[in-house]
Amino acid sequence: MKVYVLNNGWLECDENWMVAQSVLGSLSNKTPQVNWIKIPVYAVLIDHPQGKILYDLGCHPDAMKGYWPAGLQGVFPYYFEESQSFVSQLALTGTKPEDIKTVVLSHLHLDHAGHLHLFEHADVYVHQKDFEYGQTLVHLSPDPANHGAYVKADLEVPVKQYHLIDKDIELVTGVELITLPGHTPGILGLVVHLKNEGTLIFPQDAVYDHRNYGPPAKGSGIVYDSIAFFDSIEKVRNYAKKYNAKVMFSHDMDFFKTMKLAPEFYE
Repeated sequence: MKVYVLNNGWLECDENWMVAQSVLGSLSNKTPQVNWIKIPVYAVLIDHPQGKILYDLGCHPDAMKGYWPAGLQGVFPYYFEESQSFVSQLALTGTKPEDIKTVVLSHLHLDHAGHLHLFEHADVYVHQKDFEYGQTLVHLSPDPANHGAYVKADLEVPVKQYHLIDKDIELVTGVELITLPGHTPGILGLVVHLKNEGTLIFPQDAVYDHRNYGPPAKGSGIVYDSIAFFDSIEKVRNYAKKYNAKVMFSHDMDFFKTMKLAPEFYE
């Protein structure tokens, strides 16, 4: 089994979205300047003996050309180089979209479900509560401003079959999906047990950044349920202790620079 990290470019944003209260005002500085940062966007390809599995799907290539509503473009502008396009990154692993029969979405936010249109032929696993919440938001109001970080077009892609997950499961031998609510009503974290490099945990937006992980754990600026958010961080910490695992943060640029990126791989 091999695990490839696919580099799908980057977002820019106010750092307070990632780590809450990164910048605070004070009597001596009532209007502090925020930190405008770059954060990575990536997906994970598992080359497994039972078939290739894709975990997360990055941002839609036309995000800044009208596919995303203007509000999201302004808060989380997306950029990528041609070499970071999703198809180009898959090609680095010798893979074409049609080779993928199984897709797992950690959740349905704009930077994790953006290439679902390439996988209409696939079985798609997603957390039941996140699926229901996202579908409710995008169909309850015609105004994209009321859709949070969900993009309606992403959620309306027809696929072979959606599989709604609400508990921890073993997807295939050596690959677990664990439920990590808080950032949204439900995230599916990925736990991969490798022969040579041990266990990798991809908690995705349940743990954006090493500062969220701590200890002490810190909140983020996008939280559906703050108590569940901190409980999920502790769940990840317990898994890391159990397996002596490495936690792979989702939007931590400093950490991202230490990761093996395709065509390199973990095995």
